[in-house]
Amino acid sequence: MKKLFLTLTAVTALTFASQAQTEKGKFIVGGQVGFETSKVKDTDNKGNSFSINPTAGYFVSDNWAVGTGIGYSWNKTERAGDPDFTQESNAFQVAPFVRNYIGDGQFRFFSQLSVPMAWGKTTTTTNIESEAKFERYGVELAPGFAFFPTSKVGIELKVRGLYFESDKNKTLDRTTNTFGLNANSLAPSIGVQFYF
Repeated sequence: MKKLFLTLTAVTALTFASQAQTEKGKFIVGGQVGFETSKVKDTDNKGNSFSINPTAGYFVSDNWAVGTGIGYSWNKTERAGDPDFTQESNAFQVAPFVRNYIGDGQFRFFSQLSVPMAWGKTTTTTNIESEAKFERYGVELAPGFAFFPTSKVGIELKVRGLYFESDKNKTLDRTTNTFGLNANSLAPSIGVQFYF
């Protein structure tokens, strides 16, 4: 009986503690870090990429947060051949957002409207070296689900959702516009956010 009472008390405490994360005046801090490397077997073809995108937000009212992410991404692709091929890209990224949480308790749905932007350059080397500057602007409406095991931590699953992206190669004066819906529940992004 004593173990049952302690278990119920702990569950109740966690439930009440998890109620306070998304109140007006609170902060949310998190972000993404990514690294990927690949190599084609029996060749000298390989690729590497790295990105870091910390985010911070402020709850302007209960369940409504505004904030931004600021980050950097880098990737490099190398292929052996005649001629050898190397392509390297660097980009500075900014993504302001508005997020709304729906529901109460430890399990909550959320929707996030963000405006991702990036500015960078791509350097390509074959027989000669060429450089292309680019800028990218977009709008994204992403649904997600958050689990709050404690009042300070939220574990999230999110899909990309509905998006529009305009990618301009400034050197070639060429713009590519992309519109899509990506709601693949089998490949969500997973994250951890901290609330205080």
